[in-house]
Amino acid sequence: ADTVEDEMEMATVRHRPEALELLEAQSKFTKKELQILYRGFKNVSTFFLNLPSVYRMGYCKIYSQFFPQGDSTTYAHFLFNAFDTDHNGSVSFEDFVMGLSILLRGTVQEKLNWAFNLYDINKDGYITKEEMLDIMKAIYDMMGKCTYPVLKEDAPRQHVETFFQKMDKNKDGVVTIDEFIESCQK
Repeated sequence: ADTVEDEMEMATVRHRPEALELLEAQSKFTKKELQILYRGFKNVSTFFLNLPSVYRMGYCKIYSQFFPQGDSTTYAHFLFNAFDTDHNGSVSFEDFVMGLSILLRGTVQEKLNWAFNLYDINKDGYITKEEMLDIMKAIYDMMGKCTYPVLKEDAPRQHVETFFQKMDKNKDGVVTIDEFIESCQK
């Protein structure tokens, strides 16, 4: 009875049983796992916006609860953009499941592609020092000022320089997906 109830609940809010089966086939989650994920997703999206998807501000509010000691707003925007694969300004349940499927159960190659997409802020196929610095600063902001040991002001820039020394194989000032994957796999 619980399974029938779960399917009916998903069917009433955008997800017919066929859609659930399709999502099960496309992701690395079982039907039961998808039902559990949907309940949580629906509760969060309904709480913040009363919609079956999560919009940028709601996502940032959710994310800030995980990092109360710092400012996670900028990093949450970057993550939101990585999950919003169709770039429509919202993260649908499908977007969420597919991203989570890669992050939790994807191959190394899939995870590295996803990570590259996160760092490639303008989606031009390259990671620049500016993009990487924006991500690094966002991570440091999210961690807050109460880290041990205390981080130096120029720590994000130093990390970016180290990153580029290791990954920018042809020294052209940008990191391609191939350079990124090759370096990460070493």
